Amino acid sequence: MTSDLDKDLKAIQQARRLAERCREAQREFAKASSATVNAVCEAVSEASFKAARRLADMAHEETGYGNADHKVLKNEFAARNVWESIRDVPTVGVIERDESKKMLVIAEPMGVVAALTPSTNPTSTAIFKSLIALKGRNGIVLSPHPSAAKCTAEAVDIIARAAEGAGAPRGLVSCLDGSSYSGTQELLRHYAVNVILATGGGPMVRAAHSTGKPAYGVGPGNVPAWVDRSADIAKAARDLVNSKSFDCSLICATEQAVVADEPIAAELRSRMEEQGAYWVPEAYHQKLAATLFHPDGGINARSVGQTAAALAGAVGMEIPAGTCVLVAPLGGIGKDHPLSREKLTSVLGFMTARDAQAGLDLCVKILRFGGDGHSAVIHSRDATQTEAMAAQLPAFRIIVNSMSTLGSIGSTCRFVPSLTLGTGGMGGAIVGDNITVTHLINRKRVAWEVESPPASVGRPGAAAIKREPSVDEIVAQVLARLGRMPVQA
Repeated sequence: MTSDLDKDLKAIQQARRLAERCREAQREFAKASSATVNAVCEAVSEASFKAARRLADMAHEETGYGNADHKVLKNEFAARNVWESIRDVPTVGVIERDESKKMLVIAEPMGVVAALTPSTNPTSTAIFKSLIALKGRNGIVLSPHPSAAKCTAEAVDIIARAAEGAGAPRGLVSCLDGSSYSGTQELLRHYAVNVILATGGGPMVRAAHSTGKPAYGVGPGNVPAWVDRSADIAKAARDLVNSKSFDCSLICATEQAVVADEPIAAELRSRMEEQGAYWVPEAYHQKLAATLFHPDGGINARSVGQTAAALAGAVGMEIPAGTCVLVAPLGGIGKDHPLSREKLTSVLGFMTARDAQAGLDLCVKILRFGGDGHSAVIHSRDATQTEAMAAQLPAFRIIVNSMSTLGSIGSTCRFVPSLTLGTGGMGGAIVGDNITVTHLINRKRVAWEVESPPASVGRPGAAAIKREPSVDEIVAQVLARLGRMPVQA
């Protein structure tokens, strides 16, 4: 029988071995031509795209989360859309020239990437992170969430075999077995690792930031959605329900609470109900909150990525056939209102506001309560109002008249295609961008002289050494220019 200590020691040794092997492979891959890099990435993209269905089924079976068909779309997005967005990004040799400044920029890989992958989007995140790492001539070692270790390992095996078949050195892409947190800790702190890509729960992201290494981490996405009286209400309702039900709300940028303008709130509710939303009776609010969250506010893992029917059954509530989202009216925002938290499952909060300013205030409160810097949604046909609200929302992605799930990651909106969404300084991250290959290369700058140095620069005596005037002398000079005499002491 293997003890926990034995398991930890094996995991630590595995992390060391993979990190060191990856460093050797990456140093070789750093010499690759742009053609070789693109060939490797193209092979990974194609192999991952072809395996999208199998990986989706594996992830759904292993984790019990979400919708397998939707996971197929996420895998295909990671394999195809992400690659298409970075294919033409220069990452080898001279990538910029500025003749006017006599300067050029040379791309330099960061080195070995340690990548944490979540249980919510395990295979798609592995595909995405591998592609952006390889395009930058980096190596990558992935650490899967324990509850999604098998499907993540399969995805990484597909990626590694495709990369090696196209010319990448062996060991450039690899994966921990996910058996021990000690292995992950060792990987994050290992001397061979140069940068960390952390996607997962708060504790894991904080662990990544605490290593002292450069780290791109993501925070929670308590995303509010404002629906203005000027909006296309039918489309807004359709977007909200489809977005929240997509893979049972496992993408961190999914809408978490709707804030409806009072004049259209009743119509919006009616339209959402037509799309499969069910308004939860007040008698079940407390039971639903207790099913989704622990008393300390932590998410109950068993509620994550569940269908509306499964959640209704857990609280003993009957719902109409075809229901895909449970909507809970919120009496407030904060710790005393647990359903105002981020809900990684098929439950959506709902509030009303008397006007756009009141709606903005509620959206800001929702973001401040666990979603700072992430994303927010505006449904409005008033462009002036939309811009004014966007300027005041503490979020780095504002999705307008679209689904937040697919808009935020760069599918229905033209954000950079990504499955790691930065939350900026206000959200505890170093950037607020959608993370992509440009975040995994360094830029070496080479500059020629364009101005001669001052004459005083050089060996002593080469130029007259000027004495700095005293304060009294400066005052006297100024007064002289003004035609005044200095005051005598």
